[in-house]
Amino acid sequence: MTSGPLDGVTVLDLTEHIAGPYCTKLFADFGADVIKIEPPGGDPSRSVGPWHQGTPGPERSGTFFYFNTNKRSLVLDIEHPDAKAVVERLMRRAHIVVESQPAGRLDALGLGWRRVSSLRDDLPMVSITPFGHDSPYRDYQVSDLVLYGFAGEMYSIGVQDREPVKMYGTASLVECGSAAATGAMAALTAAELQGVGQHVDFSMADAQFNGVDRRHAATIGFEFAGRRSLRAPGPAAGMLAGVYPCADGYVEFSGAAIRIPRLNEMLGSPDWLQDDKWWQPGVNLIPDLVEEFNAMFLPWALERGKREIWAAAREAKVLCGPLFSVDELFEDSHFSDRGFWSTVEHDELGEVKLPGRPLIMPASPWSIRRPPPRLGQHTDEVLAECGFSASEIFKLSTSGAIG
Repeated sequence: MTSGPLDGVTVLDLTEHIAGPYCTKLFADFGADVIKIEPPGGDPSRSVGPWHQGTPGPERSGTFFYFNTNKRSLVLDIEHPDAKAVVERLMRRAHIVVESQPAGRLDALGLGWRRVSSLRDDLPMVSITPFGHDSPYRDYQVSDLVLYGFAGEMYSIGVQDREPVKMYGTASLVECGSAAATGAMAALTAAELQGVGQHVDFSMADAQFNGVDRRHAATIGFEFAGRRSLRAPGPAAGMLAGVYPCADGYVEFSGAAIRIPRLNEMLGSPDWLQDDKWWQPGVNLIPDLVEEFNAMFLPWALERGKREIWAAAREAKVLCGPLFSVDELFEDSHFSDRGFWSTVEHDELGEVKLPGRPLIMPASPWSIRRPPPRLGQHTDEVLAECGFSASEIFKLSTSGAIG
């Protein structure tokens, strides 16, 4: 079995849902031993679909499956009087603690940063909350929709005469998990090099607001010039800057109109595109010209399939990509040739194919060593590793502290 660059690192995982579990998944998939503490009912993501073969169940959630590979599950009611001693013993064995509990909850239980630093001054802790522990909004809740809207990017997506729209699924939450993992790695590295633990107070709202997906640029443009991001009329978000229909689906372009020579090559130098007005700076920001351009471009797109358009764009160095269905993604040679997909065997679900490594680092191998855990699958195992005797484990079980 391949060992990863984080082999030997133990992560105590007190996160739930998506952002926190994705952060710790990155640690687990690169070799860390991630001990996931779940409440008696399990991580809430166990009750979120999609469901294997359409049948709900705590071990059948596709959401939980993806975000919890390579982890071990320990069921513990952290509000139970006997639970604090268990968590503290786990903290003493960990290299880093990552939690996404509501702001102040662990402090109230005597398990927050003050207690962590008193137990071990070399143990870092990452707290993932919607707005941060020191924010006036610390008690507000967020969703993927709220995060995406809060960051300002949602204003620029959609057609002008309709409501703005967000990216599909839980992209904002996944982005937050990725950013939190970066902070966690920095804290872990600092602890290793300096022997000092630190508290990373991670705000998901801040992570989204400072995201590179045009958000900071749009914010600066509005603050200093009063410019609002354009949501153009018609089927696209701009002049070859959005999603367009084609013969067998949709393709997406990014900023093609600011590179007219390349666009001209892609379209085969049509007569209508030789008009000087299309070659002027800023033409892609003029709504009337955007509408006129779309009227000329769409017939060309509708006569061609997404792969043909994609090939023509690549040849002309125009940034473009096809919008594949899930089935088409599985069949696409680009993903399969790069070994992107991974296969996992699960006791209840059988063989499952899922997205694999997020990036390639030849000297830092990535692997799925075990499927996501069944609820409480490793409770006794982890407690025994922490030095709890069989009788103590039995007492914790009968008291209701563990499940």
